[in-house]
Amino acid sequence: MSGALDEDTRETLDAGRETAGAMLRAAQKDLQKVFIVFLVGFLGTFYALRLYVWDFFKRVTRARMSAQVSGEVSIIAQTPFDVILLQAKIGLVVGIIFALPIFVYFSRDALKERGLWPSSPIPAWQLGLLVGTMGLLFALGVGYGYYVFFPFTFAFLAQNALSAGFTPTYSIVKWAQFIFLLTVSFGLASQLPLAMTALSYGEIVPYETFRDKWRHAVVGVFAAGALFTPPDPFTQIMWAIPVMTLYGVSLYLAKVVTVARRGSEQMDVVGSVRAHWNVVAGVGVVGGLAVYAFFERGGVALFNAGLDLIGSDYAVFAPASTAVLAGYVLLAGVAAAVLAVGYVVYRDIDEMAVVEAGVGDPSAIDLADLDAGGVRAAPPEVFAEMSEDEAMAAAGDALDAGNKEKAQAIVDRFDADGGAGQEGDADGAAGAAAAGGAEQATGGGIGSRARRAGSAFFDEYSGDDATEESDETDDADDDFEGYYTDVQFILDSLTSNAFRIVAVFMAVLAVTFGWLYTGGIKRVYEDFLSRLPAQVRPNEVLDVVALHPMEALIFEVKFSTIIAVIVTLPLVAYYAWPALRERNVIRQRRRAVFLWTGALAAGLLGGFALGYTTIAPSVISWLVNDTVRANMVIAYRITNFFWLIFFTTAGIGILADVPILMILLNSAGVGYETMRSRWREVTVGVLAVAALFTPADVLTMFLVTIPLMAAYMIGLGVLFVLTLGGRRDLAPPRTADV
Repeated sequence: MSGALDEDTRETLDAGRETAGAMLRAAQKDLQKVFIVFLVGFLGTFYALRLYVWDFFKRVTRARMSAQVSGEVSIIAQTPFDVILLQAKIGLVVGIIFALPIFVYFSRDALKERGLWPSSPIPAWQLGLLVGTMGLLFALGVGYGYYVFFPFTFAFLAQNALSAGFTPTYSIVKWAQFIFLLTVSFGLASQLPLAMTALSYGEIVPYETFRDKWRHAVVGVFAAGALFTPPDPFTQIMWAIPVMTLYGVSLYLAKVVTVARRGSEQMDVVGSVRAHWNVVAGVGVVGGLAVYAFFERGGVALFNAGLDLIGSDYAVFAPASTAVLAGYVLLAGVAAAVLAVGYVVYRDIDEMAVVEAGVGDPSAIDLADLDAGGVRAAPPEVFAEMSEDEAMAAAGDALDAGNKEKAQAIVDRFDADGGAGQEGDADGAAGAAAAGGAEQATGGGIGSRARRAGSAFFDEYSGDDATEESDETDDADDDFEGYYTDVQFILDSLTSNAFRIVAVFMAVLAVTFGWLYTGGIKRVYEDFLSRLPAQVRPNEVLDVVALHPMEALIFEVKFSTIIAVIVTLPLVAYYAWPALRERNVIRQRRRAVFLWTGALAAGLLGGFALGYTTIAPSVISWLVNDTVRANMVIAYRITNFFWLIFFTTAGIGILADVPILMILLNSAGVGYETMRSRWREVTVGVLAVAALFTPADVLTMFLVTIPLMAAYMIGLGVLFVLTLGGRRDLAPPRTADV
């Protein structure tokens, strides 16, 4: 294994192991204290979960549910050890989190020797302010989750499961993991202001990066929302909007600390406050009056009404006396005045920075603030000290913003006026000129270097310089290059119609999901149960439960995606057909798409009808027969039960379509020998699809793959007979298009 690691990686791993060992040795005499802290955290969490937390979680789960829905929801333990093991696991994690800072503190001597500890001690008030801010932000994020997000989300998920005919019987393990995962996500998301401010202040990640990459941040937030939350737009928006608001606030704070840091030498807090005393005083007075009006003009009643609206049992009370009210007003006025001081100081520093940027060194001009015309008109000093990496980064930012003209202007100006990073290019050009390469010597710019690098890469990739390789290797490279070129050409042919393809896919997905969500899955479920034999007694015996809060919703999304893919595939084939024909992959004309669609649809629907009316009821009746005779209650999990129905209904149609598709492919020009020799690739593809669209266990994946590959082998047998052993394919001779 170590041979697969490069030298830098091995050195990093060795340094990490050495540091960990040194930390353990340095903290050896204090490990008892670390263990005591761990034990306190472990036992405290264990008994807190047992005495208080589980009841609190149940109240949060049912906070927004109607009485009927709440009565149907239950939390169960699937094994006798679920609860105690879950409490132990959570206590273990919390104990480690509590003990880790103590362990790091006691091992500080080893960290100091390696330069991993601050050289100058952090003042206690700064450390306390940092820890207090982190705790406050974490509490605010978690509070939003427990008092706003969770009640709405659990009510929605439970109602959705009941509408589909399922019973929300949540496993305590899956339910608790879901809650803790979202709790951590809200707690971490709430640290954005502190993290972005610290990174910007330390110039680890410049403020300009956060400012210019806000589009990437939006995509990242919604991607994280899709990961942490149920896959419905409402809950994703409830998760994403507060996070994006935090990002905006954090961006402003990052700008404040960046401006303050860069202008710290000219900062005069007392002078700024003296110059703007009226603004500071006015804001303080307004803040105090706002708090006074809140308590005296009906604000308390409105706020409590809002808490009732979101299902919270908490309430805000008016001050007990005039003295308490006066204290609230005074605190609000002081807090508002402090914020006003920060604002006026920041504004003065920002104005000084703008003035200095306008009259000082031209190289301080920020390209991000210029358009394409401004880049072309910028003084040469802007590019004189710029490195090639900086120029390419600025051009990349312009491309990310959709401004190709500005990106090209940056490249052109750097080629003309760039100084730093050009010496190496000049030396290389001189060497090329000395060797007779005058053309290379004159191409020292970014554009020409990129073209030469791309050409060299393509030459190496395509094997043009590999003349000493064997003929077999050259043929393999040529085959791969040709295969890659064909695939790229076909994908390019779909690009112009990508909007239509995506639109059809999303429309089918939305319609199918909407039908399932509004009770369609329940109607199908009830109709299917009515087809079971009377002795199974489905209404009394057979129950389908949701062990995870999101299980019903995830099944609906997966099923809708499968339907959307099946419906969209003929459209993809229609638009890709000319490119496939041009590359000699197929020989028939595009109107054959309709024949293909009809044949495959007939096979799919015929197999589905056979499975739905006969095979699926017979299989399920046979499976539950012994259980029914023993007078047991059957509670199937959603994913297991409905995938069983899917495999025994639509799965029959898919199996029937495999030989049909192979015959159609052969009639389009895909030879029998090709399909026989590519069975390994087909197997890998089927395994990948099964892993993506079926329940996440190996057994189910193989239960899907084996029948499909058996159908593939049957298709090869049918083709062997029809093509006389591969000597005569079904494809017609190629004719010119008219």
